[in-house]
Amino acid sequence: MKVWAQLHNLVVAALLSLIFSAAAAFGQSVKLDDLFDRLKTADAEGAGRIEQEIWIEWSKSGSAAMDLLLERGRKAVAAGQLTLAGGHFTALIDHAPDFAEGWNARATAYYQLGQIGPALADIRQTLALNPRHFGALSGFAMILEELDRPKEALEVRKAVQAIHPNAAGVSEAIARLTAGLQGHSL
Repeated sequence: MKVWAQLHNLVVAALLSLIFSAAAAFGQSVKLDDLFDRLKTADAEGAGRIEQEIWIEWSKSGSAAMDLLLERGRKAVAAGQLTLAGGHFTALIDHAPDFAEGWNARATAYYQLGQIGPALADIRQTLALNPRHFGALSGFAMILEELDRPKEALEVRKAVQAIHPNAAGVSEAIARLTAGLQGHSL
């Protein structure tokens, strides 16, 4: 248990360091830069459309075969076949290790399988490749909350809000975490 706690602390420290030191434009296209600029000032409805466009862009690997592996993995997740999904995502990562969405998708499958360590490792890799991945950041914040790390979770939620002010539940999570850290409840 002590080894797990030490490993966990190292992973959390590395992820937080990565999140806050990574350049915002790393590995992103001009189209994504424009979408992220618009996302910051959009109203809630507009933000929803822009978010969908960002997810579409993130899902383009540049290879039809890799896109098919991502699609098959996502369908397996939707069908509750998480082990199968993990296999598709692992194959995708093996063939396209610089494709952030493959790592993010596998992190989600690992998380749903209850494999927090591997999920955190894949979130770390997702963010190394795509520091603006608000989905991976949100997943990381959720895991931090589950691990009773509210200060770190609040920092990550604020990072999500800086990227995507209208992200689902981010304002509420920030308010809840802030209140909890101040000894209040919402």
